[in-house]
Amino acid sequence: MAIEIGFIGGGQMATALAQGAIAEGVMAPDEVGFVEPNGKQQAKLRERFPQATIAVNAADLVPKCEKVILAVKPNVLTVIAESIGRLLKDQLVISIAAGVSLPKLVELLGHERIVRVMPNTPSLVGDGASAFAVSSEVNPEDTKWVEQMLTAVGVCIQVPDELIHAVIGVSGSGPAYGYMAIEALSDGGVAAGLTRADAIVLAAQTLLGAARMVLETHSHPGELKDQVASPGGTTAAAIASLEATGFRNSLIKAVAAAAKRSRELGGE
Repeated sequence: MAIEIGFIGGGQMATALAQGAIAEGVMAPDEVGFVEPNGKQQAKLRERFPQATIAVNAADLVPKCEKVILAVKPNVLTVIAESIGRLLKDQLVISIAAGVSLPKLVELLGHERIVRVMPNTPSLVGDGASAFAVSSEVNPEDTKWVEQMLTAVGVCIQVPDELIHAVIGVSGSGPAYGYMAIEALSDGGVAAGLTRADAIVLAAQTLLGAARMVLETHSHPGELKDQVASPGGTTAAAIASLEATGFRNSLIKAVAAAAKRSRELGGE
């Protein structure tokens, strides 16, 4: 049987995408392959994907694949891109290497049928937020397949390549902002007398619930915030404190800083 998709790299994001795609029927368990030179990681992949093809060298896998996912760090991609490019025919190539633009990918690989994806780490638990951009050689069937793969591990949107920097600022780096918020809320809870374990559970579930309210009610976040804040109440006092200390502006600046750094790393 042909290999539906071959992952160059067998790390966490590659395994999350593979597991999600298999679970949702995007591909069969024996239609996935991995190129992974690390022996310990190979063993983990064989345990998790017993029907998958595991290769040490890209030359043993890439020519057999219908689609290839570049699941490596940007600095690794720049080293291996030329050798990978020589193995490609007309396959769809999907890159999840942050900071490497579509034009740069085309240049590095000598290949034009490319999709650039920016996933995030909550994809590991099926709650990812991903965005993707496509080159001019990507057809509608390719786009549909990418959407199916990404929605298997969360939600996804399609954007122009130049907006991937903004995506990185919002959803790529965003989980870290959420973790900081959970940590800070739990610190406040501990200071007010809660145990650390209870405070973390309450903080994490509160942010999860708030996110679901936004997504499921389709209401503006500001409207939902106002529903919680009664005149003269505790939430109104808390919001006033957050506004006074620049909470909202801090997040806006964080997104801008991440997007700016993404452009720098991409050589723009």
